[in-house]
Amino acid sequence: MELERERGITIKLNAVQLQYDALDGKQYTLHLIDTPGHVDFTYEVSRSLAACEGALLVVDASQGVEAQTLSNVYLALENDLHIVPIINKIDLPSANVPATKLQIEETIGLSTEHAPLISAKSGLNVRDVLEAVVREIPSPANANDNAPLQALIFDSFYDAYKGAVCLIKVEQGTIGIGDRLMMMSNGSQYVVAEAGVRTPNIIPKPRLVAGEVGWIAAAIKTIRDVNVGDTITRADNPAPKPLPGYKKIHPMVFCGLYPLEGAKYDELKKAVEKISLSDSSLVFEPETSQALGYGVRCGFLGLLHMDVIVERIKREYAIELIATAPSVIYRITLTNREVIEIDNPSKMPGRDVIDKIEEPYVHAEISTPQEYVGVLMELCQKRRGRQVELQAIDNQRRKLIYELPLAEIMYDFFDRLKSLSRGYATLNYEPIGYQENRLVKMDIALNGNIVDALALIVHRDFAQERGRFLCERLKEVIPKHQFEVPIQATIGAKIIARETIKAFRKNVLAKCYGGDVSRKKKLLEQQKEGKKKLKSIGSVEVPQEAFAAILAAE
Repeated sequence: MELERERGITIKLNAVQLQYDALDGKQYTLHLIDTPGHVDFTYEVSRSLAACEGALLVVDASQGVEAQTLSNVYLALENDLHIVPIINKIDLPSANVPATKLQIEETIGLSTEHAPLISAKSGLNVRDVLEAVVREIPSPANANDNAPLQALIFDSFYDAYKGAVCLIKVEQGTIGIGDRLMMMSNGSQYVVAEAGVRTPNIIPKPRLVAGEVGWIAAAIKTIRDVNVGDTITRADNPAPKPLPGYKKIHPMVFCGLYPLEGAKYDELKKAVEKISLSDSSLVFEPETSQALGYGVRCGFLGLLHMDVIVERIKREYAIELIATAPSVIYRITLTNREVIEIDNPSKMPGRDVIDKIEEPYVHAEISTPQEYVGVLMELCQKRRGRQVELQAIDNQRRKLIYELPLAEIMYDFFDRLKSLSRGYATLNYEPIGYQENRLVKMDIALNGNIVDALALIVHRDFAQERGRFLCERLKEVIPKHQFEVPIQATIGAKIIARETIKAFRKNVLAKCYGGDVSRKKKLLEQQKEGKKKLKSIGSVEVPQEAFAAILAAE
């Protein structure tokens, strides 16, 4: 994927089978899975690790062990994997191999005595990695071709001819063309039409045996019928129980996508439908906004997932978008004790019927050099964080552990973290449930009309400060009109902040060369009446920058 190369990250999982001629003279079959490491895709990473016997822990010699690295190490340990440490980028001028080795040993407890020292960019010592795999990682344990079939789905993709294709690890038994299989999470049944492995080319194979990683196609219509982490078994001889660890993926972040040109709504809807064929974690539904017209409300795993989808729509389908500010799911208890969940601030009920509002929280771990601890603690406190613990990783690095509202880290928290620490701090977080807070809905009115797409939910203590900042930013990004445009931040009927965009000034007296002063007064009165009429019927143009201003509002 072009986006992966541009950003230097893995977005879509890849799995390959490799035939390797080792230095001991034997040929080995290796199954390699490259997973995304970003926190948005933690569940997919955990299912991929469950399909493996070992993991390669690749550590940057110039950066050391990062927070996300530790998170994935813990996932690997939970799956009882043998971990092989590898130190990469040893050819960089800033590489510090001895310090990186020491940090791995002290932080994770792995011996680095035989860790391969490589440069993936130049290919230096890369063969040492394959030798370490052969030497240290065991072959699949308990692989029994005669046992009832148990196959783990660790990923899937959509093919226009084959339908949804499952990437699987066969734990027990065998699976091949003509077999009737059953999904153990929902009992749905399919007949295997094709099977094979990836090298990374798709290579057909009549049957996959215990221990193999491969793919199957069974005329499954959509990717939504395939759940990552589910167990496949034979319908005629089912396994007694599924493999552990399966759970349904739920979106964490929501935003509205609207075409810049209203006529392109149908194209946008089709684009989102096509992308969702190959991405089961993307959910969407049609949405209408008074200010922006027709669009779709989408749910994502996180901000990176959202950025990737928006960028794909722009590039692959040539549709210019307006993306509203991302929101989380709020849980609201009404005065009649009914509990509702909303993912769009504009749908929040009136304050008179609300008993309490709860928002999702995360357990956040920040690894940072010691000198940046103070500024990062200040950042977390500004984002309504509660400190849980401060740990020493080694002599130079510390770990800050905070409980933070998910809404506060969605916007620019990661960028601020990197900026304040000069790029050295790393962040990892996981959801920990809901907590009650003093939250209110803040509306933005332009020219007296509330713009539903600009609504947001804020903490009452920070509402006035945030409203003032937002009005100032909107004043900068909304273009001038022929009439004066007031910008107001409101909570209910109360205005908490206001700015005014001055009108274009047209000099109607330019053609008056002297003459009676009453003539000039008449022209100015006519202009005043005209602007008054324009203001009463004119609509205010809302650019994409207005929604970016909401993201920047601290």
